[in-house]
Amino acid sequence: MNCREFVEFLMEYLDGGLNDAERSVFEGHIDACPQCVNYLDSYRETVRLGQTVCESEDQVPDSVPDDLVRAILAARNA
Repeated sequence: MNCREFVEFLMEYLDGGLNDAERSVFEGHIDACPQCVNYLDSYRETVRLGQTVCESEDQVPDSVPDDLVRAILAARNA
């Protein structure tokens, strides 16, 4: 596996969609390639932050004006 193939299979790996042989090859590449380890770490952090943003949607602090919340929601739905 090379770095390009690593990126192509990244989502399947994280979703648990690789079979045992594919996962073994994928993880073998991780063991040998520090750049892809960094890429994987940053990808996981990006996903985590994205989930955090989505989770906090219903938890708008009371100090945020209602007009601002409505404007943001309208812009998101446009």
